[in-house]
Amino acid sequence: MKLSAKIMAATVATLIGTSAYAQEQDTKVIGVSIPAATHGWAGGMNFHAKQTVERLEEVYPDLDFVLATAPDPGTQVNDIEDMVAVRNIDALVVLPFESDPLTPPVQAVAESGAWVTVVDRGLSVPGIEDLYVAGDNSGFGRVSGEFMVSQMPDGGDIVVLRGIPTTIDNERVDAFTAAIEGSGINVLAMEHGNWNRDDSFTVMEDYLSKYPHIDAVWASDDDMAIGVLAAIEAAGRDDIQFVLGGAGMKEMIKRVADGDPMIPADVTYPPSMISTAIEMTAVGLTSNAAVSGTFTIGSVLVTQDNAMDFYYEDSPF
Repeated sequence: MKLSAKIMAATVATLIGTSAYAQEQDTKVIGVSIPAATHGWAGGMNFHAKQTVERLEEVYPDLDFVLATAPDPGTQVNDIEDMVAVRNIDALVVLPFESDPLTPPVQAVAESGAWVTVVDRGLSVPGIEDLYVAGDNSGFGRVSGEFMVSQMPDGGDIVVLRGIPTTIDNERVDAFTAAIEGSGINVLAMEHGNWNRDDSFTVMEDYLSKYPHIDAVWASDDDMAIGVLAAIEAAGRDDIQFVLGGAGMKEMIKRVADGDPMIPADVTYPPSMISTAIEMTAVGLTSNAAVSGTFTIGSVLVTQDNAMDFYYEDSPF
């Protein structure tokens, strides 16, 4: 009887252990790798990513999430490699810090059989991801260019600040250039401001020292627009008619709403797209819903007439 009891106890323990292992095996892990809050838009994205992960952990008890933020491309590569080696992730949601250095590690994740969702800044090699979620970057550039043309019917000289070297920056600039073609608008120079206020201040300082007359600036981002405006004010220049940023920073939307002549418009590009990407990935892992392909969020021109429709006072961005 004692031997039978021992055997039964061992059997129960084995079954419990097997059940726990099976439950552990049934839990799927989603890695989320994004840049740190290096500028306002990224800060908003970090806010939305954290909120979404916390909410989905309650909604999906069979999902675990690993959220990592990186201050540079090298750290992000290491984060992704750790997610694969340590957490054996079933899916990766990644917003690449830069396209080129992140392409090989993300490609390795895809080749391992894990689901890959790429957000916003595309990879250098097309077709690696299962799902691509982004704003309409070509639309962003086109809407920006069309607004510049509407404000400068007789043409004029402008300077342009580009973002971080990525596929989305290329898409924006290509569409902007196409939109102003034949309008009489002359682009004096294009330099990367890296979606950063300080970098953009430096770039604009250089522009102001090189060019005695500039009619307008396409800053292509609200953080960069703030750096540009600070440089213009510091130089005491009054020749520049307006600065066009983008992404919908609440401070800039408020200036549009208030009729600030230097900020007559803005173009939307919501950082909450990271929430869309994480949620769609979770749905794909937990159901038979088809979520592969491309999900594009349109860009809208914000003017004084509709600005308050895009003003969110409690938003971090």
